Amino acid sequence: MEPVQARLLIPSLAPFYRCVSDFSYPLIRIAVGAPMLVHGVMKLMNGPAPVIATMERLGIQPAASMAYFLMFLETVGAVCIILGLFTRFFAAAFCIESLILVFVAHWPNGFAANRNGYEMVLTWAIIYFAIALRGGGPWSLDRKLGREL
Repeated sequence: MEPVQARLLIPSLAPFYRCVSDFSYPLIRIAVGAPMLVHGVMKLMNGPAPVIATMERLGIQPAASMAYFLMFLETVGAVCIILGLFTRFFAAAFCIESLILVFVAHWPNGFAANRNGYEMVLTWAIIYFAIALRGGGPWSLDRKLGREL
């Protein structure tokens, strides 16, 4: 069964949409990778001690190993998401990280983001899950290399 194509309200925009549609997915990867990269760079600049302390406070052990893993993930992994390299692997890792944050750090605060709830972190987890399902997309290093997980 063929999918039904929606009719455009302004049909003359069809060539433009065809031309730019492949760029929407890299923009999504940039939109989720760039903020995560900022988190990772901040962790690198402050050193591992505050991250280790947070892991210990949350009861996540081994705290030091997890801290170094998160620093790696949030820097190297974020750059890879932006570039579309090993996209499925890093997106799945970010999804898992986000889900752990939802249940360990944010769940007790409820849903609302303005109360440090899980609203935004769960949204990020869902976006990373969708990226893990789709892979790097048409404008990615995964596609350029011709291999994906």
